[in-house]
Amino acid sequence: MATHLILASNNRAKLAELERLLAPLGIAVQSQAELGIAEADEPHASFLENALAKARHAAAASGLPAIADDSGLCVAVLGGAPGVGSAHYAALEAPAGVDRETRRALQDAANNRRLLEALRGTRDRRASFVSTLVALRHAGDPEPLVAVGRWPGEILDAPRGAGGFGYDPLVWIAALGRSVAELGAAQKNALSHRALAARDMLALMREHWRP
Repeated sequence: MATHLILASNNRAKLAELERLLAPLGIAVQSQAELGIAEADEPHASFLENALAKARHAAAASGLPAIADDSGLCVAVLGGAPGVGSAHYAALEAPAGVDRETRRALQDAANNRRLLEALRGTRDRRASFVSTLVALRHAGDPEPLVAVGRWPGEILDAPRGAGGFGYDPLVWIAALGRSVAELGAAQKNALSHRALAARDMLALMREHWRP
């Protein structure tokens, strides 16, 4: 069993989440940024290919086992778009000098507007948040562990709720009678696509990465 794992991301929220997940296995998780490892390119058409590329990049640069996530929103009637391009679905020219959080908020709003325009007049609003996690023992590992989480919902006609980020205000979870942006953080983190993938990854590591 690996005792140290590199996260192929600079996202602090993902790091904290994986630290909690892997705590029962005694695995310490470290962000690639702490080792000065640059983020990998993500040129592929699928979450799986991008997650695998990021994990191999981090494992090769660090010499350690690595884990990577690639995720986004897939809308059925759009053939899975925005998919791997979810974060930058809409073109954005942010004002000069804005900070990272402001830029992200502007990008989120632009993405949501483009999605609503793409679905204007469409009755089929089915969509899913999708997360793919890939873990490698080393850069050349021929047997990567892969876990996928899917959180189905429907796209609303207009945003609802002030919480969350990204497409959360547009995704309606019928079983809960709320948009994702109307859920509390604890509830969202327990039900989300990334939580589902993370739980499956924990089981895979227990089964396949035994000492």
